[in-house]
Amino acid sequence: MNRIKKIFRYDNVGMLFVLPAFLYMLIFVGYPIVRNIILSFQDVDAGNLVRGTKNFIMFANYSELFKDGVFRTSLWNTLRYTVLCLVFQFIIGFILALFFNQRFTLAKPVRGILLVPWMIPVTVTALMFKLLFATDIGVINYILRSLHIISKNIEWLTTPGSAMFALICANVWIGIPFNMILISTGLTTIPKELYESASIDGANKVQTFFHITLPLLKPTIESVLILGFIYTFKVYDLVYVMTSGGPVNSTHMLSTYSYKLSFEMFKYSKGSAVANVLLVILLIVGIFYIKVTTDGEED
Repeated sequence: MNRIKKIFRYDNVGMLFVLPAFLYMLIFVGYPIVRNIILSFQDVDAGNLVRGTKNFIMFANYSELFKDGVFRTSLWNTLRYTVLCLVFQFIIGFILALFFNQRFTLAKPVRGILLVPWMIPVTVTALMFKLLFATDIGVINYILRSLHIISKNIEWLTTPGSAMFALICANVWIGIPFNMILISTGLTTIPKELYESASIDGANKVQTFFHITLPLLKPTIESVLILGFIYTFKVYDLVYVMTSGGPVNSTHMLSTYSYKLSFEMFKYSKGSAVANVLLVILLIVGIFYIKVTTDGEED
């Protein structure tokens, strides 16, 4: 009885509130991760899964994976796709945040409308861009033909280079509102008095931007870039709906290649190994994010 009373003491109430969420994460997140790690060290495919034989082969799946050309392509595609998306959506989002930080009529309603792309489900956005970049019925080809820029339709989604371009355009369109709203929030935390003092001292807008705005936005910029990296690096649904990793594996990401190995080729262990590579990379980035935010709070 005394032990129960100790558990329900006032100091432990917070732990009791956290307990349901902790159990949920343990069952629905922790267990699948651990099971996936174990699976990557086994030899499991469609044949021996039915027989129930799961032989441990340790790091054989990983050594085989790094010899796989499609895996190396998927890793390079994921890194390239993530970096290019981050660059464009951050720059455009930053410019829009600075623009809508000014006081003018309809600034708030228009900024709210620009958040719509971020709120739409990714699969809907993917279908929309798939139609935009379609070869025969695509809006983009129709506009380019109408302006006499092209004489015949461009096969956007069936050519390696243009397919990646279409994916980047779609993700940038989704990510711009995310960058804009977080940077706008950061801009509101900068005291207006600093700009007034700088103006009195004779500083122009360029000087105030580089000496006041950017330094004070550093924590916000770090958070936006790291969170954007995590969200973009694990992309799956956008790529799967638009290209399914094609053409000729040219747009496969780590997530889509893991899915292909597991549920199309039925190489479950090898697919788990790809997923674990993705997990390790995101775990490193997540630890770096925690360190950055912790150091920022201490400063």
